[in-house]
Amino acid sequence: MPDYRILTAIIVLVISSLLALRLKSSEKKREVLKPDEFQEFPLILKTALSHNTALYRFGLPETEDVLGLPIGQHISIKAIIDGKEVVRSYTPTSLDTDAKGFFELLVKTYELGNISKYIGELNIGDKMQVRGPKGFYQYSPNTYKHIGMVAGGTGISPMYQIIKAIAAHSSDKTKVSLVYGNVTEEDILLKAELDRIVESNPTQFKVFYLLDKPDEGWTGGVGYVTEDIMREHLPNGKDKDVQLLVCGPRPMVSFVKKTSISLSYDKSKPVSKMGDQVFIF
Repeated sequence: MPDYRILTAIIVLVISSLLALRLKSSEKKREVLKPDEFQEFPLILKTALSHNTALYRFGLPETEDVLGLPIGQHISIKAIIDGKEVVRSYTPTSLDTDAKGFFELLVKTYELGNISKYIGELNIGDKMQVRGPKGFYQYSPNTYKHIGMVAGGTGISPMYQIIKAIAAHSSDKTKVSLVYGNVTEEDILLKAELDRIVESNPTQFKVFYLLDKPDEGWTGGVGYVTEDIMREHLPNGKDKDVQLLVCGPRPMVSFVKKTSISLSYDKSKPVSKMGDQVFIF
């Protein structure tokens, strides 16, 4: 004769375990960023991408934690350099949806830089102070029919974050056209990742690479961003379902802001806000 009390106890235990697992899986991941407080996160991995650029991975307190950064926003990084407090803004290339327990920054180190040099000199285990989220831009799927982007150097970071978010969701039909300028081919950051996204959906994503000093055999664009390049590779601003995003060196940003008016975009504002047709990161 079966012992029904033992059988009942086993059934209750199994049901309780299943409910506990379901509850745990449905729990919202903890978002660690605090907008009014700097926190320390350790460097856990550094991947060199070029002679002066690397991808830095910083660990979060728990393996299931996420940074808690809306797409299109950035973080503040603080350091004491030569006895002075220095704060700069950076946009992680990782998303909360693909980075649990860590976040990643793409940083180009300059010899005369402050925060970029400070990050470049970090050793594994060293901690960096971070606060956020910050910024007036927050990407939302299908808000615009077509987004044009102009980036230079590490200005690709917020663009890549948005492109990656769009590519990750088949329900997001937003088209993206990116003009991305660099000095040499070696300086093109995240090229393999961008090319994979374009190859996966060439009708939705387009990237035009532009180099100041190309090597022999380069088949992309040459020189700086011009009005003709913008007309050929970016959507026209007459359609109000179109937005233009810009991030990069000041001369490039200044030129694109002025020239965008010729492409029928609204005049950019001194401080960009979400909803502006031209947004400067």
